Amino acid sequence: MAKASVHSLEGIRRTILDGFWSPGDRLQPTALALQFETSTTVIRESLTRLAGEDLVVIRPNRGFFVPDLDLRELADITELRCSTEALAARLAVERGDVAWESKVIAAHHKLSRTPRRLPEEPGTLNPAWSEAHREFHHALLVPCDCQPMLKLSADLSNFTELYRRWAAPSKAAGKRNVEKEHQEILDAAMARDAVLLGELLGNHYRSTVQVVIDAGLSTLR
Repeated sequence: MAKASVHSLEGIRRTILDGFWSPGDRLQPTALALQFETSTTVIRESLTRLAGEDLVVIRPNRGFFVPDLDLRELADITELRCSTEALAARLAVERGDVAWESKVIAAHHKLSRTPRRLPEEPGTLNPAWSEAHREFHHALLVPCDCQPMLKLSADLSNFTELYRRWAAPSKAAGKRNVEKEHQEILDAAMARDAVLLGELLGNHYRSTVQVVIDAGLSTLR
């Protein structure tokens, strides 16, 4: 049961983050049980846990759903992420050692060498790039050595990832120089400039919100 739970939890999480479903889609436990070759009980448990990560919405008497578009909520969550990671970045810069620097540089190298878009589907984010992107941002903050802060950052990142996926096919997403942003973030971390690192991370995340707005996915409510 434990292995089945982990398999379904990770599988559903990855499928959601890969943009397989659209905003507001209903998640059918029976269909998911067939897809992941497990029981509906395990699937319901996984969906309930993912609701705790804001990747699934539970509607009483209706079931489980992919979150709807809500740009106001995205903007609010982004500000929370900016504040959280500004503090985490300051602590990481203070506590990080040379080994941390090496890991961040390696994570950035992997990210910079991974195509952001799928060659065969130019409007689709490359799952390998998304994974490398998460690894880079996580590596930056690990030395803060505060697990609640790191978990909050990861959960907020997952929520933002949904919007990034949905906005990926738009022209607005193609105009942004994400590679330059990551290089500047790396340089600030290596310079041990905590203030600049926090500012650059904040600008990086707010730029994602602007892309989503420019993509015309929805309107602020």
